[in-house]
Amino acid sequence: MSVNQLIARAQVPKEQTWNLESIFPGVADWQTAIRDVEKQLPILAAWQGKMDRSPKELLRCFQESEAAERLAGKIQVYAMLASSVDAGDQEALGRMGQARSLAVRLDAALAFMEPELIAIGFEKLYQWCREESGLSSYQFYFEQLERKQTHVGSQEVEAVLALANEPLNASSQTHSALNNADLTFARAIDSDGIAIEIGQGNFDALITHPDREVRRTAWENYADGYLKLKNTFAAIQTGGFQKDVFLMRARGFQSSLESSLFPNNLPVTVFHNLIDTFRTNLPTWHRYWELRRRYLGYDTFHIYDAKAPLHLKPPVIPYRQAVDWICEGMRPLGEEYVSILRRGATDERWVDWAVNKGKRQGAFSSGVYDTTPFIMMSYNDNVFSMSTLAHELGHSLHSYYSRKHQPYVYGRYSLFVAEVASNFNQAMVRDYLLRTQTDAAFQLALIEEAMSNFHRYFFIMPTLARWELEMHERIESGQPMNAAIMNKRCADLFHEGFGDDVVYDAERMGITWAQFLHMYMNFYVYQYATGISGAHALVERVLDKGTDAVHHYLQFLSAGGSLYPIDALNTAGVDLTSRVPVEKAFQTMGELVDRFESLL
Repeated sequence: MSVNQLIARAQVPKEQTWNLESIFPGVADWQTAIRDVEKQLPILAAWQGKMDRSPKELLRCFQESEAAERLAGKIQVYAMLASSVDAGDQEALGRMGQARSLAVRLDAALAFMEPELIAIGFEKLYQWCREESGLSSYQFYFEQLERKQTHVGSQEVEAVLALANEPLNASSQTHSALNNADLTFARAIDSDGIAIEIGQGNFDALITHPDREVRRTAWENYADGYLKLKNTFAAIQTGGFQKDVFLMRARGFQSSLESSLFPNNLPVTVFHNLIDTFRTNLPTWHRYWELRRRYLGYDTFHIYDAKAPLHLKPPVIPYRQAVDWICEGMRPLGEEYVSILRRGATDERWVDWAVNKGKRQGAFSSGVYDTTPFIMMSYNDNVFSMSTLAHELGHSLHSYYSRKHQPYVYGRYSLFVAEVASNFNQAMVRDYLLRTQTDAAFQLALIEEAMSNFHRYFFIMPTLARWELEMHERIESGQPMNAAIMNKRCADLFHEGFGDDVVYDAERMGITWAQFLHMYMNFYVYQYATGISGAHALVERVLDKGTDAVHHYLQFLSAGGSLYPIDALNTAGVDLTSRVPVEKAFQTMGELVDRFESLL
């Protein structure tokens, strides 16, 4: 489809959409499920004060609460997915609000559980695990709870925090509505003066457009759309940071960073090692920008040239071709993995890949324990979209294997390992194509895609992580916060990353933070960089060591939340508490830059 226009959601062919009917046949069934969960709320609340009676009674409590949580999860994901593909669908947005409200009430009804488990005592809980076979699978959950018990409040405090969750999340919800529904942009203009609509679904296609005037006007007008509302975005973002700081203090942590890393048993050195290694390797980025300028033949290099296509006729890759190549790239993982991936991407319709008006920004993989994985993206028939599809399928297969091999209590993996599986797929597919697609133009496109991926995960995200740390520290210490402060610091950090040889637009680059919903996820973005580091280390092991490494990697995918993330990665052969994987990933990126230079 041409990037010049965006079609309405109602015009999208069915085969380009996901199969929401696999969750609920229709809205009426979804509403029935809400009523079913609502009926369970007083029954679940009645367990308060009764969990310590016997191991059998505790198991019954777990089983009943799990059944309600699993149904509520389906309710929430059904509503969220429908609202993600059309921000103008008011009925879908209303259902999303209903689902969130139900989740908050369910959390409040179950808020007594962890304080009562702590009161029972861990020696008795471990004994009950030995006595009641149905409780044995909860052993690691009890170990996690024992570790965090000093950060768990009383029953009353936990109930209040659960009820506060909905208003505390208002900032991220407001950002999403403003970003995906209300925010508008002036049109991009090509070299012939033809106007092109800008939306979240086609912006990536515009900033990789061969027409430099399209890239310039798209990048500038996109940034200007945010700058027009910079004070509004700053107020919303400040609310998001205040939420993190409130929860940090309510839970008894010393910093928002510690609060974020503690549940996964991660030392704060993991974050700081990444940032230090990133800053040390900034000269590699400066070298790459200069090589790009030379290759493109520009006298000056602007930020909007960072994704300029390196070939005037980049390969056109239809969706089905992308699926075929992704399957071939992942073939070292075995026929089972590949067949699951192919069915999900085609017949089972896990993927909503249409480009339509009102579709939310970016891409994601979602779903819950009792659904298939679901992927949202805007597919633009190019190597970048193929890479995004591979990335999201990595998340989805990770979810598939975790849910297949783990009980509900461990069916979710941590965000820290999430970006490993996704980047692993991208790197595997890229390796396959570099070996099999020998055309020089295609090779150049693959290098370009790889560097674009590194640009997002090894440049944008670590820079935003640095900014995020400083902004949290300002809130924690009671310093002032406003749009000018936020933009100035963001601009300075990105200027350091781009270096002095790139023509720098400080005002427009300074608003970058407002363009990412990730900034409402309390130190999520740094995990993209640790994830890509772990992924490349695992790709090297799988390609070098074969069957044993594949077995260990599939064990990692299947671990879900049954291990702390560092331990799960260690089973696959990677230690992300060390700087080594990050340094090696930068070496891999440097080798790509060398390969690019050889083409000059």
